[in-house]
Amino acid sequence: MKTVRASEIGTYLYCKRALWYHLQGTPSENKAELVTGSDLHEHHGRAVLAGSCLRALAYLFFLSALIILTIYGLEKIL
Repeated sequence: MKTVRASEIGTYLYCKRALWYHLQGTPSENKAELVTGSDLHEHHGRAVLAGSCLRALAYLFFLSALIILTIYGLEKIL
């Protein structure tokens, strides 16, 4: 039994004929568009990773500020 991949399901949902061509081994005629799409996905992935890192850094700075504020407040009280 052949394993069905998620990309094949996506291809089937987009176009049944495209999946049939893929399973027949017919090469794609729009290689330039495929490369462009892959480049866009790679760029987007890097942007998402950078955003996640910046969010983590912002949480770290916020936590540091709360700790410093707490220490300052305790010094004023005591």
